[in-house]
Amino acid sequence: MKILSAQFVKTAMLPVHYPDPLGPEIAFAGRSNVGKSSLINVLTNRNNLAKASRTPGRTQAINFFMINDQISLVDLPGYGFAKVPEKIRISWGPMVETYLKERNNLILLVMILDIRRDLRDDDRNFLLWMEENQLPWQMVLTKADKLSKNQAMSRRRIIEEQAGISGIQKPLLFSALNGQGKDQLWGIIKEVAGI
Repeated sequence: MKILSAQFVKTAMLPVHYPDPLGPEIAFAGRSNVGKSSLINVLTNRNNLAKASRTPGRTQAINFFMINDQISLVDLPGYGFAKVPEKIRISWGPMVETYLKERNNLILLVMILDIRRDLRDDDRNFLLWMEENQLPWQMVLTKADKLSKNQAMSRRRIIEEQAGISGIQKPLLFSALNGQGKDQLWGIIKEVAGI
């Protein structure tokens, strides 16, 4: 997809603060430090559209970005081990769940995992929640460049087994370093969004 414009729209924590729906939305979720912000930056060809940090847990609210005045990308706060105040960490679950349940123009949830890490309980719980709520989703395995091609294929099979994934819903391999998986992910987004 050719990116003509990509801009930050708004940060929100509550539905009353969400921007008005401006077309289909694709949300990105995953543990802290899996590379969500880097993935969004690579997808949009912008270095600092989504703020990436070496410190896990920097995204503490829901960030909305408008792409080509057609679709919105939504960066959700990371879950997991982030060293943030307990009060903030506790608020993340309800904040994200409310967004995912109430945002009518959400058409796809991209679940991001680090290909080098096994699924943890919070990853499995998130997968179960998505299935129970019938949210359309696509798993993306980031940091694929850290492994050889054979290692990456082996890790993908292991994660598929851990997640109970079979058939056509194969996880995509992605690298923010070399752009691997970028075109495939845009293809999925365009197909789901009908653009």
